[in-house]
Amino acid sequence: MKKLVKYLSIVLVAVGFFSACETTELNQLVSPNQLGADQADPNLLLNSIQLAYRTNQAVFSDRAAELTRIDYMFGRDYFNNYSSATMNGVWSRTYSSAGVGMLTNIQALEEINAASETDYSFHIGVGKTLLAHSLMQLTDFIGQAAWSEAGNAAEFPAPLLDDGQAVYTAAFGLLDEAQALLAGGPNVQGATDLYYGGDTTKWIKLINTIRLRSYVLTNNKSAFDAIIASGAYISSEDDDLEFAYGINELNPDTRHPDYAADYTSSGANIYQSNWLMETMLELGDPRIRYYFYRQVDATPGADADPNEETISCSLVVPPPHFVAGGHTYCSVPNGYWGRTHGNDEGTPPDNFLRAAVGIYPAGGRFDDDSFGNVGLGEGAGGAGLEPIILSSYVDFWRGIMAASAAEKSTHLRSGLVKSIDKVQSYGANDGGADLSFAPTPAEVTAYIDAQVAAFDAATGDDQENIFAEQYFITLYGGATEAYGYYRLTGFPTTVVPNWQVDPGPFPRTFLLPQNEVITNPNLTQRLDLTTQVFWDTNPSSPTFPPAN
Repeated sequence: MKKLVKYLSIVLVAVGFFSACETTELNQLVSPNQLGADQADPNLLLNSIQLAYRTNQAVFSDRAAELTRIDYMFGRDYFNNYSSATMNGVWSRTYSSAGVGMLTNIQALEEINAASETDYSFHIGVGKTLLAHSLMQLTDFIGQAAWSEAGNAAEFPAPLLDDGQAVYTAAFGLLDEAQALLAGGPNVQGATDLYYGGDTTKWIKLINTIRLRSYVLTNNKSAFDAIIASGAYISSEDDDLEFAYGINELNPDTRHPDYAADYTSSGANIYQSNWLMETMLELGDPRIRYYFYRQVDATPGADADPNEETISCSLVVPPPHFVAGGHTYCSVPNGYWGRTHGNDEGTPPDNFLRAAVGIYPAGGRFDDDSFGNVGLGEGAGGAGLEPIILSSYVDFWRGIMAASAAEKSTHLRSGLVKSIDKVQSYGANDGGADLSFAPTPAEVTAYIDAQVAAFDAATGDDQENIFAEQYFITLYGGATEAYGYYRLTGFPTTVVPNWQVDPGPFPRTFLLPQNEVITNPNLTQRLDLTTQVFWDTNPSSPTFPPAN
């Protein structure tokens, strides 16, 4: 909450340079570096870098959430769902010279710094930190990225892509450079820091935490443990990497994009994941009232009569591959009205019936059993956040890298404590909610104790599933790391299958961005989604992950 208040005025100004939606044509904005390096405003260049990074994080998170069932995925066939256009925007915002590219704006900052008596180390250090993280993520999502020939159009007009390991190495180099620039606590020179308010100590913690997440994927335990021993990483909510949204509706719209989509005069427009809602409902997860807002108290096909008009699948006999696994095909009870992975049915008139995004992280309504309708200005008015790397996530990473089940159990508990505490703190942002429905401290403690006890009592796959389910629930709203974890481990195996019995191989990576393929004669588009990242050494698709 304190970060929302702290940055609200900043966001109202800065977000004027972007729109929260992936469909925004950012290249139509006036470029802050079109004037030339000696005339461009370094602060606007840094704003552009930070906002391009934020938008990319939202895209990575959304695609990862869809594939791992944290969010709903429309469409039965993976290859048809994720076209060659999927990563176009991410690629452009990372490299483009059209005023929105992170790399080109960092290069412009370096030119300004070299020609100026003013020290812009802060700007360059922040930019290189965000670019390094983005390059690693590009590798994680498409297997390759441009680096050795990137950003030098005169010499390399059609840059070749580097393999994933080489890109990771280059990203580590950028992190080293960023840390050296930020270590002395350089002056921010009037810059607007949208993430840490100019606190370079927190930026260095982030640099180390980006290293941590790479060590998880590459299983570098000694390097991981060394950073943990240093204590200089994201370990508390005060250090969380997140982007705070505001409540302004127009010119610019600073609200959380999911809020803007769901809290409209015509009702909600997003379907929530049946798997996630059902898992949380069955476990009694105390975060469920914060994640989702129910507009009705019952769901056709579950605890209300089937209804062909609003949920046509409520009249359908589930197919054998759902029956065999005991999975819910269509409806979750208690008004948790969503859709199951791969459901490609049309859109019925259910906008004032389906479950909407809640108070966390979208800034919507807290679910107090009021069963009212969503609408403009309801709840927290969209003043939510974009979770990117939270301290609770890091505790789960520590669990992944733990040397024993007992140690892993300790980090499971810590991660749940931090996650639930942060989520519950957002309840007060909905001034019209009846917070007597909020879980009590005793209920929260009982839930955490139950999950840890179940983990301790389980063995093998059962134990891994408990850990993975809680990790995925914790990642709601910022699910980027779920995609890597799922490919790395194959857990949880409890996720629902696709509606289609054979949806094609699970995407181990996405296709190359088509805009780059079209303009770069050195690139050839792939024919499938089965290319594996260098750290993904599991069996090839379609046998892995096993739940697919």
